[in-house]
Amino acid sequence: MARRSSEQWAQRVELPDSVDVDVLLPTCNRPAELAVTLAGLAAQAEPSFAVVISDQSTGSPGWDHPAAAAMVRVLEAQGRPVTRLRHLPRRGLAEHRQFLLEQSSAEKCLFLDDDVWLEPGALHRLSCALDELACGFVGMAPQGLSYLEDRRPEQTAAFEAWEGPVTAERIRPGAPGFERWPLHSAANLSHISADLSLQPGQWVPYRVAWLGGCAMYRRDALTASGGFAFWDSLPPDHAGEDVVAQWKVMELYGGAGILPSGAVHLESPTTVTDRDVEARDVVLSQEPAG
Repeated sequence: MARRSSEQWAQRVELPDSVDVDVLLPTCNRPAELAVTLAGLAAQAEPSFAVVISDQSTGSPGWDHPAAAAMVRVLEAQGRPVTRLRHLPRRGLAEHRQFLLEQSSAEKCLFLDDDVWLEPGALHRLSCALDELACGFVGMAPQGLSYLEDRRPEQTAAFEAWEGPVTAERIRPGAPGFERWPLHSAANLSHISADLSLQPGQWVPYRVAWLGGCAMYRRDALTASGGFAFWDSLPPDHAGEDVVAQWKVMELYGGAGILPSGAVHLESPTTVTDRDVEARDVVLSQEPAG
C-alpha cells in the first residue's frame, strides 16, 4: 500500500493485511528520541511497511509523549499499521529483539534503534539493496553528524566495497574482517560517500564486521540462523547482541553495509550503561572447538 498523503488522511481506510517490511523498534525511557525516529519513518514513501514498537520504559510508555503520539497518528493516517506493545520485565537486549522478531511476519524486517532518524528514501534504498544483493542482511550504520569536520583516515582505511555478489563470511575477533569495526565510528561513512562522489540514487555495498542501529534482514535468513534465541544464555545486563546475530547470518548468507548511509544517530546518551558482558564472549565461547 502506498503512503496516503494529507488530502486522504481523514478518509476511512482498511489497513493492509501484509506489508513488505516490518520495522521493529525497541525502546526504553526515550520518548523524545522515539518521536524523532517515528518522524523519520513517516517520511518514507515506499516500500509498504508496518511498525512494531516494543516499550520497556520504567514509567509511561514512550508513545504517550505528545510528540511520539502525534507521529503514531501520522503514520496511521498514512496507512501504516502501528502496533504498540509493553514488554516487561526486562530480560536484556537480546530477549527484547527476539520478542520483536516473533511479532514479525513480513518477508523483510528492519531492526531500528529508538535514537536513529532515517532520511527520506532510506527504507526504499535498503529494501532494493536487499533484493538485489540477495544476502542475509543489509544496513546503514547511523552517522553522528557532529563529527562531519572530524575526518579519521586511520579508521576509514579498512573500507572495502563488495565487488560481485555478497558471499558468506566468518567474522571473529582477531580474524580477517574484524578490523573493519571502526568504519562505523563518528561520521566516517559520510566522509567515504563524499570521497566516492556518490550521486543521488546511487548506492554501494561494502564489507562490514557488523552493523548496529539500522539493519534490514531477510526474516527467513535471520530465523534460520537462530535469531536472538541465545538470549537465555546471557545475563540481563549485556551488550553486543546484534553482533552475535549478524555473525551467524553472515556465516550462512552474507551481509553488507550500504553507502550512503541515510541513518542519523541522535547522539543521545546511551541507555545501555553496563557493558561488562559482551554477548559474543558468552555465546561464542559455547561453539564447538575448531
